Amino acid sequence: MASAVNPTSKDALIATFNQPRTTQSSAVESVQDRFLTLLVTQMRNQDPLNPMDNAQVTTQLAQISTVSGIDKLNKSIDGMSQSLLATQSMQASGLIGHGVLAPGSTLVVENGQAKAGATLATAADRVVVAVLNQAGAQVAALDLGARPAGTLTFAWDGKTSAGTKAADGIYTFQVNAVQGANKVDAKPLGYGRVQSVTLGDQGLQLNTYGLGTLPMSNVAQIL
Repeated sequence: MASAVNPTSKDALIATFNQPRTTQSSAVESVQDRFLTLLVTQMRNQDPLNPMDNAQVTTQLAQISTVSGIDKLNKSIDGMSQSLLATQSMQASGLIGHGVLAPGSTLVVENGQAKAGATLATAADRVVVAVLNQAGAQVAALDLGARPAGTLTFAWDGKTSAGTKAADGIYTFQVNAVQGANKVDAKPLGYGRVQSVTLGDQGLQLNTYGLGTLPMSNVAQIL
């Protein structure tokens, strides 16, 4: 026969669980209160000839303890997440004024100089960069020679194919790479100068001159 919860323990349990609620109880505490109220009601109205087993009571109490533990764990994780975002924001603020490379084809000429990059899927015998103005016309061609697979960076002195100096501003570029007679996949990495940092629903965002707004995770290289 199942062992019954003795009356003394039962009364003590009821007295403990019937403590008055505070007006600032959390949602989880409210759930706990309702759970315990149902448990106490169940104990009060149980069949004296077939009382609740001690193991049953322990199991139900363990369940509500698990709910409480999960809530505390969620709060801890949320606190760690907020702390991490704050740290990332402080680190990102140090990028203001610096240039970054990220997926894109933007080339920014400032003070007659520009930088950008590309990622090559395999090694290339020859890499040529075509610089285009805002009208889409080619204004310069940069022969970078042979390059290994991976990320490469290049600089442009602003000198056009006609021998003139390109005006400061935003240009675009195309990367053509070959290995023998085969074309090599080349993904351009545009340049942007970080002007400010924003922390919002989308996470940490860099506001740049050249690449616009982009996630911090998109940055391939910091110049």
